[in-house]
Amino acid sequence: QVQLAESGGGSVQAGGSLRLSCTAPGRTFSNYAMGWFRQAPGKEREFVGCINWSGGFISYADSVKGRFTISRDNAKNTLYLQMKSLTPEDTAVYYCAAGHSSVSIRDAYDYWGQGTQVTVSS
Repeated sequence: QVQLAESGGGSVQAGGSLRLSCTAPGRTFSNYAMGWFRQAPGKEREFVGCINWSGGFISYADSVKGRFTISRDNAKNTLYLQMKSLTPEDTAVYYCAAGHSSVSIRDAYDYWGQGTQVTVSS
C-alpha cells in the first residue's frame, strides 16, 4: 500500500498563487506516474493534470492550462502543483494520485491522498 499526503492548501484572493505538495514513500515514488485531481462541492472529481515518472511528460486540463504547473522531485519523494492567477472557480479539494500511467482518467490511479482544501475568494 502507498500512502500519499497533500499539503499547502489554504485561502487566497482571486489572482493570487498557491503551491501544493504531495509526498509518498521514497522506495516507490519514482516508479509511479502522478496526477492531480480536484472536487468542488456538488461536483464530480475532475482531472487537473498529470506527470510521468521522470517528469518528461506533463498534461493539463484545458481549464488550468497556462496557469498551473506540475513538477516532481523524485529525490525528495514529492509532487508539486504551482497554481497562479487563481479564480473562485478553482475552489475545491485537491487530491494527488499515483498510478502506472500518466493519463486523465481517475480510474487509472491506484492510490490517493486525503486531499487539501483550496479556497479562492473574489
